[in-house]
Amino acid sequence: MYNRLSYDNGYAAISDMENLNSNMLMETGVYTLENESLELFDEDKETAILLLEGAITISWNEESASASRSNVFDEMPFCLHVPKAVKVVVKFEGRAQVLVQKTDNDRDFECKLYRQSDLKEEAAGADFMEGTAKRLIRTIFDYSNAPYSNMVLGEVIAQQGRWSSYPPHYHDQPEVYYYKFDKPQGFGCAMIGDNAYKVYDHSYIAIPGGLTHPQSTAPGYRMYFCWMIRHLKDNPWNKRIFEPDHEWLVK
Repeated sequence: MYNRLSYDNGYAAISDMENLNSNMLMETGVYTLENESLELFDEDKETAILLLEGAITISWNEESASASRSNVFDEMPFCLHVPKAVKVVVKFEGRAQVLVQKTDNDRDFECKLYRQSDLKEEAAGADFMEGTAKRLIRTIFDYSNAPYSNMVLGEVIAQQGRWSSYPPHYHDQPEVYYYKFDKPQGFGCAMIGDNAYKVYDHSYIAIPGGLTHPQSTAPGYRMYFCWMIRHLKDNPWNKRIFEPDHEWLVK
């Protein structure tokens, strides 16, 4: 449910669909490579490739695009989303990090490149509770703009000393959070149901459906987390269900 990934070059797995956090129903993890090419191909799974840091050139179906991102806090996401049976090649220009999210999906759909200029961020929580839950939300794709997908992908930038995923909410669908901090010693707290976990740079939590999952950030540090949701059959994620005791905070 909770762990901290290695910064070593190579692949750091967060979940797969057979053994590691298999109840997430997704294959997720982070590649950290330097001056290498990574080939991704899956006959059964749709795949999203999100640039976290560095510079890459990504190629698919005789198309290609290049992007760079110095950090996740101050620059917008760059992401390619492809259906099953599409080969993608990621060329790492120097040292770079990409996050990969996969799950099974029988549907065919058009490959979609989300450029940094295509995406927007929403300032949430600024106007209530004295700004104590103010954060920036960047939804890359969800059921509203990608109903053909079985996944949701987005990012949150949590401000120092503030809360996120707040008021406490839950949903039926499983979700993964992957964390980064603007300083390597940064930390925060993730609560899953009645359990609390201290989270660090390059750590993650795997959240089973039905459990609340509020987060808090230590003063002095900004916290980033990439959020990844798996839709359930005939039950896509399209809303947050607030815990009844705390629902009054948003009424």
